[in-house]
Amino acid sequence: MQTTPKFVSPNDSPRPVAKSTFFLHKFQPDLDAFIKSNGCSAQFQQRQPQQQRQRRFQTECQIQNLNAVEPKHRFKSEAGVTEFWDQNEEQFQCAGVAALRHKIQPRGLLLPSFNNAPQLVYVVQGRGIQGAVFPGCPETYQSGSQQSRSQRDRQQGSNDQHQKIRQIKEGDVLALPAGVPHWIYNNGDSHLVLVSLVDVANADNQLDLNFRKFFLAGNPQEELVRGGRRQSQSRDRTQSRSHKGQEEEQEESNGNNILNGFDNQILQEVFGINSKLVKKLQNHNDNRGAIVKAQRDFQVVSPQSEEEEEEQEGEEQERERRRRGNPNGLEETFCSMKLRHQIDNPSFADIFNPRAGRITTVNSYNLPILQFLQLSAEKGVLYRNAFYAPHWNVNAHSIVYITRGNGRVQVVRENGETVFDDQVEEGQMFVVPQNFAVLKKAGNQGLEWIAFKTDANAMINQIGGRVSAFRSMPLDVLASSYRISREEARRLKESRQEMSVFSPGSSSQHQSA
Repeated sequence: MQTTPKFVSPNDSPRPVAKSTFFLHKFQPDLDAFIKSNGCSAQFQQRQPQQQRQRRFQTECQIQNLNAVEPKHRFKSEAGVTEFWDQNEEQFQCAGVAALRHKIQPRGLLLPSFNNAPQLVYVVQGRGIQGAVFPGCPETYQSGSQQSRSQRDRQQGSNDQHQKIRQIKEGDVLALPAGVPHWIYNNGDSHLVLVSLVDVANADNQLDLNFRKFFLAGNPQEELVRGGRRQSQSRDRTQSRSHKGQEEEQEESNGNNILNGFDNQILQEVFGINSKLVKKLQNHNDNRGAIVKAQRDFQVVSPQSEEEEEEQEGEEQERERRRRGNPNGLEETFCSMKLRHQIDNPSFADIFNPRAGRITTVNSYNLPILQFLQLSAEKGVLYRNAFYAPHWNVNAHSIVYITRGNGRVQVVRENGETVFDDQVEEGQMFVVPQNFAVLKKAGNQGLEWIAFKTDANAMINQIGGRVSAFRSMPLDVLASSYRISREEARRLKESRQEMSVFSPGSSSQHQSA
């Protein structure tokens, strides 16, 4: 006898999601989490005006084959490595995205930079601190004088004021809008590993479909600034099936941060500094790369714990709600918004089956800034030999990165042709285009992934399980469509009681004699 799986909602208070008749049946109490994470038709109608303002670049998706690939380009820095997936891969061009991975050593600093498109970052391993600088937002963090400073500095009231700094750790998802400078520092004892998705087809990118990274400091490799592309590399689509990263050597250059392009004399006047300091800002012939080693631990103000940070964020949001009578635009949005959400904590799962695994989503309901970025993410954990029900993404592309384990994935296009059917393993990435059907089955080691999705509230529609499309169709429709009896149609609809993650071997219990 099967035990009914437990379904957990991450929030006690309901999200503002309308429920259509599609979900109104006897299992309604167990479906709240599914509705919150996957939406419904009424929710889709509510989001249409926002989507009309956020039109994406139109890309071609003539996909014949998909591949699970590892990064192709690898750039060494003084305190870490940056790796890029080949943006010319047909699947990444279809989705209109670029992907990269940073491996930052302890006391390594990813130099301040900004992108031409919104970015989602998933912390695969380690911990650190992260800062993002929003224009017009106040410097709400201030550090007092340190005991090691001289008496003269203390007499001058030497204080360091800066915008908010966030603690990050394994399982966090970070949201970074286009054009917002950000930096990340590894203050832990092990490597900090970050995998990122940059949505170059997003409406906020008004350049082209090339990923561009604008550094405010340092002298990173020129190919790194261009998102892994060589200067002579054309935009013609090519298919790469490389599974080994190609390491790029650091070469001397005249500086690849944006300050290098300004006149020395003008920068002296702008900052009120001398020529020698300007040359240091421009970082001529600095070959440390994009990740540099800090000489000492950072002395910055940041919350000491996640609870303290969440409490502070709540206070900031409450202050902004009280000021809604006199809104000032930017401060009502970005200045007080959260940029980080923990997606790995099992207690936050939207769907949980104790015999199969769990699915957790982060979207505009639990991380509101994603409404501006038009991105979301899904963390999946499947136990040994368990399934994730076959489904399709209704309104988004899904870019999947395998974080642990191994398994089999199948992807099917509109004509019933299988475009991917292979084993996947840790460190690989592949794209599931919008509306393509996908099925995941964990191997003996289990299977875990992070999926970045190109909509603020990505929705799925299942082919099997308690909330499947089959479950919502009349028996006569199924019987006539598949030339089966009504009894067979009933078994097709009702035999599987699990929702989205299926335990292994249970199908054999429902096979007919």
